[in-house]
Amino acid sequence: MSTVATLVVGQDGSATKNASSTDISSKADREIFLNRRRHVDVIIIGGNTARNESYRRSPVPVIVCSRSSINPLEENPIAQLWNCSPGEAVDKARKLFGENVLIEGGPKMIMDLVKSGKIDQLELSITQVTGGENIVDWQLLLSHFKHIEMKQFDDTQFYSASN
Repeated sequence: MSTVATLVVGQDGSATKNASSTDISSKADREIFLNRRRHVDVIIIGGNTARNESYRRSPVPVIVCSRSSINPLEENPIAQLWNCSPGEAVDKARKLFGENVLIEGGPKMIMDLVKSGKIDQLELSITQVTGGENIVDWQLLLSHFKHIEMKQFDDTQFYSASN
């Protein structure tokens, strides 16, 4: 069983720039991000992520956790809207799709799942970007894990954290 959360932030903790992570990501981050999602059973995101990021196509089913009754990913035939908490979504997704769950939600969703013990592993990318919005204390996020490894590729630091 493995629930992995992935998050990219800029050097100053910016999780978004112009309301999206696209301008925060680096070439190395994007490569690893796209490869990671090919090896999971399901992806879980929040409503804001669904509205601001590109999820029109996905290699596996995408679950949108949102209180809205409007599915922002109607054009993706394997996306579903679930009105439940992220923790409930993780449990339900494991039962329906398989044990390998990838969380690609925003910082709040990820922090809530980390605090509730639902995340087995955090994959955190730190790029050189600054000046964005949605600032994350990424050191605090990493402090919730016992084992932390850092690797550098090009201009991006990659942290892999687990308990």
